[in-house]
Amino acid sequence: MPEPEATGTERNTASPDTIPDSPPPTGGLSPKSVAAWVLVALIGAIGWGVLALSRGEEISAAWLLAAALGSYAIGYRFYARFISDRVLKVDKTRATPAERLDNGVDFHPTDRRVLFGHHFAAVAGAGPLVGPVLAAQMGYLPGTIWIVAGVIFAGAVQDMVTLFFSTRRDGRSLGQMARDEIGPVGGAAALIAVFAIMVILLAVLALVIVNALAHSPWGVFSIGMTIPIALFMGVYLRVLRPGRVTEVSVIGVALLLLAIVAGGWVAESSFASTFTLEKETLVVWMIVYGFIASVLPVWMLLAPRDYLSTFMKVGTIALMAVGVVLAMPTLKMPAVTDFAARGDGPVFAGSMFPFVFITIACGALSGFHSLVSSGTTPKMIQKETQVRVIGYGAMLTESFVAVMAIIAACIIEPGLFFAVNSPAGVIGTSVETASQAVTHFGFAISPEALAQAAKDVEETSLLSRTGGAPTFALGMSQIFSSVIGGAGMKAFWYHFAIMFEALFILTTVDAGTRVGRFMLQDTLGNVHKSFKDISWKPGVWLASAVVVGGWGYFLWVGVKDPLGGINQLFPLFGIANQLLAAVALAVCTTLLIKSGRLRWAWVTGVPLAWDVAVTLTASYQKIFSDDVKVGFFAQRDKYQTGIDAGKVLPPAKNMDEMHTVVTNATVDGALSALFALLIIIVLLDAARTCFKAISDPSSVRLSEVPWTGSKIVAPAGLIPTAEERAELAAAGLDSGGGRTKEPVA
Repeated sequence: MPEPEATGTERNTASPDTIPDSPPPTGGLSPKSVAAWVLVALIGAIGWGVLALSRGEEISAAWLLAAALGSYAIGYRFYARFISDRVLKVDKTRATPAERLDNGVDFHPTDRRVLFGHHFAAVAGAGPLVGPVLAAQMGYLPGTIWIVAGVIFAGAVQDMVTLFFSTRRDGRSLGQMARDEIGPVGGAAALIAVFAIMVILLAVLALVIVNALAHSPWGVFSIGMTIPIALFMGVYLRVLRPGRVTEVSVIGVALLLLAIVAGGWVAESSFASTFTLEKETLVVWMIVYGFIASVLPVWMLLAPRDYLSTFMKVGTIALMAVGVVLAMPTLKMPAVTDFAARGDGPVFAGSMFPFVFITIACGALSGFHSLVSSGTTPKMIQKETQVRVIGYGAMLTESFVAVMAIIAACIIEPGLFFAVNSPAGVIGTSVETASQAVTHFGFAISPEALAQAAKDVEETSLLSRTGGAPTFALGMSQIFSSVIGGAGMKAFWYHFAIMFEALFILTTVDAGTRVGRFMLQDTLGNVHKSFKDISWKPGVWLASAVVVGGWGYFLWVGVKDPLGGINQLFPLFGIANQLLAAVALAVCTTLLIKSGRLRWAWVTGVPLAWDVAVTLTASYQKIFSDDVKVGFFAQRDKYQTGIDAGKVLPPAKNMDEMHTVVTNATVDGALSALFALLIIIVLLDAARTCFKAISDPSSVRLSEVPWTGSKIVAPAGLIPTAEERAELAAAGLDSGGGRTKEPVA
């Protein structure tokens, strides 16, 4: 059956009514390159072999590192290039929305290095740090396999393809693309689902920050100082010294390091009480910051702040990798624990399938990324050819963060891991009861060892420090102190890691709020045309207020939840995030088919099928399971029965908290059911649209904007090739690229 062809929407200078068919780069690999890539493949294969064939003995975490890095390199060099050149057929002569619609507020051509930093910082939030740590209760092998295989064949593919199609549509949001390309029914369901899910995701990300910064003057001061530093960088790059990316990077990093060191001074000074904030106060400041970051011009705060954060994020993770190679810590956690088969783990309940794949979202496959890929980034990208390095490359970088998180969780003693990550209702509140409970799990640790672990990092207790962040900090402190400073530096590295995680996550909240504003304006634009102009001030302020009000409500609820906000919201976060990925992959698959790429539809269709199987299974269990540890409504019934009998069930301390648990469990269950129903509607309508496009190609209509020639010359990757350097030199431009007087040939 012939493939459907696009009708009058994709065009080039040679033939305005045909699909651009730019040939892939010519020339094969040299013998030297072949040898190098064979060596990379062998390193990765040996790493996987060691991990898979170990039978109870402790192995070095360096093998896990080798397996991941070898796989990433092969995936980026070959699979990502295949998708970019063969499937998407990126066109360097085509102007992007940033070039055509540049207004200096939301649309602005941005140096690919700065944009890579923004995109990575925006997508790499709590997920790659928290999810892998929690999933480590199943062992290091299931999570590692999903992180690496998931990102290469699903997560990075989703990010890159979504970015490409949004760029071709003036940076439209995922929900609006669904409405335009799938149809009014599926599109309406997608708009509602995407926005509602977005609110939940932002609330959970913000909750992790609040938990990490509460009563931490060091963290609050250091994180707060990144805002004026970013504002200075934005003005410096835009007004004082335009285009001086390297120069402002050096200044920004120096100021960031000073802020981190100064945070320690503040924590020991009389100003400590000023920066020691309660959770409720932090919630208010988070909402205020989210609103301001959403309405300011993108060049002023968002892009430079995310770029600045990326230095610390990537730098710290790279140093961790070097530390793993130098210290060669062993993986203490078994490859697969008994909890994987029984499904009764103390960290989270549920079987390995589907809950490992739900718990580990960011780092493998994350629907949130599709919102950034159809939000801020397509409005800032200089060239279509950069979708590979920014979409696929940034996601691989985030996946590497997830790998380091699972290493951090698995190199500490399993007994300590379960004492830190199990709720107080399971292990009690003393080191004695915790030791007994953990021994019952099958991992012995003495009360003295638990007390000493807390003393080593200058904490009063590490028991029930759920949420993943403290465990990651423990692992990081163990790696760094093994290389620099010894045991005496453990406390410093632990608190540095806590601050690092807060910075990591906050950049996602500000970018996510802005993306949520774009989504809401797109949706309201279907009712009132003024909202279609995403820079229209009344629309900007109204949409921003609604978005921060939505996630602010769930953040406040999470802070007040007696069962712990993370314990209640993270399962909903995982399911919602993966259901959002299903929407993105369904839209991408539909667009591949409608734009004449039917033979390549498997690129997004296969990960879509897997994601749907996982998420709908998990949704079903969270809604209908009779196990109170799994099912939201089962949990609701348990506490409602207690209320009816006049009993207070732990960990609730009074009837008000009992009612709070009932309300939150009911809301979580209802939202899970609503999300699943909306996604099913989207999938059915997408299938109808695809079938129609295949059976009647002449009916295909795309919402893609017409081709316009580009006058920007810029490299496709972070490092220009020899050909690109020559092109830049001929245009009189430096490595950052820029506009020329004539269209790109």
